[in-house]
Amino acid sequence: MSYNEAKAKYAALGIDTDAAMETLKSVPVSLHCWQGDDVRGFDTDPNKPLTGGIQTTGNYPGRARTPAELMQDIDMVLSLIPGRPKLNLHANYAIFEPGEWADRDKLEPKHFQKWVDFCKERGIGCDFNPTFFSHPKCDPLTLSSPNEETRRFWIDHGKAAIRISTYLAEQLGEVCTMNIWTGDGFKDIPGDRMGPRVRYKESLDEILSEPFDFNKVKPCVESKVFGIGVEAYTAGSAEFALTYAAMHQDKCIPLMDNGHYHPTEVVSDKISALLTFFPEIALHVTRPIRWDSDHVVLFDDETREIAREIVRCGGLKGRVHIALDYFDASINRVSAWVMGFRNAQKSLLFALLQPNAQLQKLQDESRFSELMVVQEELKTLPFGEVWNEYCRRCGKSEDNQWFAKVADYENAVLSKRN
Repeated sequence: MSYNEAKAKYAALGIDTDAAMETLKSVPVSLHCWQGDDVRGFDTDPNKPLTGGIQTTGNYPGRARTPAELMQDIDMVLSLIPGRPKLNLHANYAIFEPGEWADRDKLEPKHFQKWVDFCKERGIGCDFNPTFFSHPKCDPLTLSSPNEETRRFWIDHGKAAIRISTYLAEQLGEVCTMNIWTGDGFKDIPGDRMGPRVRYKESLDEILSEPFDFNKVKPCVESKVFGIGVEAYTAGSAEFALTYAAMHQDKCIPLMDNGHYHPTEVVSDKISALLTFFPEIALHVTRPIRWDSDHVVLFDDETREIAREIVRCGGLKGRVHIALDYFDASINRVSAWVMGFRNAQKSLLFALLQPNAQLQKLQDESRFSELMVVQEELKTLPFGEVWNEYCRRCGKSEDNQWFAKVADYENAVLSKRN
């Protein structure tokens, strides 16, 4: 079947495929830098273990070891993904001049100048994340620590991150979403649940007292159920993060990661609930298996449903800030990046090709049998032809074409790093 035939089938349902593709071209999706080097970063020993409730598994050859190698890999990814990507940096990806180093509480915009140059040359924006893990000053708590010296260090790190985010936004001319997440918690049943949360709240208050323009920088608070080593309790639970964001809507938005909830919960159901009350929200799109395991994003039911809710709720009009967050070291890292980003784009396009007004009408009229029939029959429309046309219009490889380029890159570049 040709694209024109697929276009006609969608048009019979009142769906304009050309308009859907044009809309998607304008939707920014953040590409996370940490897939390329297993979250190690460049600000401390690259062989250090990950701490703070995260881990990566696998030892596939070709991990980026330097900023230059990571940028090279990101360029390869950008050559294979359609749409409008942004870069997403963690603070531990600071790049220092020879003989220079600054701890995380002393980081400055200049330590990210090479990333600014990288983004400017490619015409993309950049989001940012303070890094509250894998550092000697995790005791193991950070913003919720009872040790005032520890807590002050991490508060100052958060303030530095706001200054860096402001610089990224001003230099690149795009909003910078700055996400605050910590793995603060305990492995076993705590003796005090309230104390860490009160300190966490006070720390967030201090971080957000740093001057910034909310039109340029969007600080987020991200929750989590549990992490490695903090299975019994996390200070930044869903209730904590949502309540904090709700009480500070003039300077903070909530961020939901679809791996950070109980296995029977789905973020797709939560999007409309939050957008009923919040002007803006942020998402980290990942794929949990049994727990927050950060698998590569697939074109699966939940990813499609997340995308459908974003579209239905008007989230593409600046209300939902979308980023990817996964890291798989068991497979080719470039392939993982490309696959996940393309599947996020694919899900958004699929969502834009739904007759949402018709589906809403059927629901409002209690025509539930017909609603189910229409929803099921939509699944077998020739979506693949529209997707490949979108890739062509973006000047990128269609499905069944891009992986050969990744394999060539592995042979020519990645395989020579070990």
